[in-house]
Amino acid sequence: MNFDIATQQLKCPNCGNIQPIVEDAGRRVVEHDLRSAWNQQSSSMARFSGQAAQKEIVCQNCGGHTTFTGTLTAVRCPYCATPIQRDDVHDAPDRLPVDAVLPFRLDEPNARGVVDKWINGRWFAPTEFKKYNDKGALSSIYVAYFTYDAQAVTDYTGERGRHYTVTVGEGDNRRTETRTDWTYVSGRVNNTFDDLPVLANTGLDEQKVHNLEPWPTEYAKPFSAEYIAGHLSRTYDRTVEQSFEIAKSSMEGTIASTVRSDIGGDEQRVHSVQTQWFNMTFKHVLLPIWLLTVIYNGTPFQVCINGFTGEVQGRRPYSTVKIAAAVTAAVLVILLVVVAYMAMKGG
Repeated sequence: MNFDIATQQLKCPNCGNIQPIVEDAGRRVVEHDLRSAWNQQSSSMARFSGQAAQKEIVCQNCGGHTTFTGTLTAVRCPYCATPIQRDDVHDAPDRLPVDAVLPFRLDEPNARGVVDKWINGRWFAPTEFKKYNDKGALSSIYVAYFTYDAQAVTDYTGERGRHYTVTVGEGDNRRTETRTDWTYVSGRVNNTFDDLPVLANTGLDEQKVHNLEPWPTEYAKPFSAEYIAGHLSRTYDRTVEQSFEIAKSSMEGTIASTVRSDIGGDEQRVHSVQTQWFNMTFKHVLLPIWLLTVIYNGTPFQVCINGFTGEVQGRRPYSTVKIAAAVTAAVLVILLVVVAYMAMKGG
């Protein structure tokens, strides 16, 4: 049975029979201590890149053999379209289990609708690119994320600049100048980060996927394989430690803004920053994305849709013919305006 997005239940694609997903009322999405997980992951990627990187699964419906490569963990059987999943990755002792899944809310008809609207709004996209139904593949995929919580206490030193004006010069050279009075400052700021998401997969247009945020992770449910039945799914490529470095960079940017705000004044100079981290925790979460990949002139272009909110981000090719036509039309309009103006002046 597939996870049916429209009904949020399991549905048989052949007879239409629907069954609810049985949830354990006592289960909760649990956060884990980050530092202890670093030790667990120190050698897992090396082992995963070896014998565990490929796994052959036999379909229980038709008996067809499918090879899972890399971090793909769920797919449809290419012979009979039955959902098949690879469980050994998530169950492996040296891999972090999935803690939560944010189920799809945007079903395929609505996903195609938002893609149509996005693509048709790209005026200078080639006509062939807009025929993505024939030239592209739209897939529902759960991608791996780590979300991080942390508390940061930061001590800083710096200078606060206050602007003031003075009048200098005499006569025609008399003028007003802005100057800055600097005062030494020091202080402490606190920052709390909650569910900061970091994509743990490679091979995607990461900037565009990042722009799909915010992710409403408060609606995430304790992981159950039933939610990914019939949809593509991946486990992580980057470890929880590698992903935290990305999160930390974002956190440090927020801390820098907090420090400057705390210094105040019209300008700030920051001389030193020392941050201590507390209560560092994480969750391994699967988040839903509709992924459209279109090959145009031999180059792949990805369009990503947030499978919960419907936010669309992507890249597209540009049609040189359409751009040239637009430039030509603009030049003609300008020439017509000039000719009409000259005619009115008797030129």
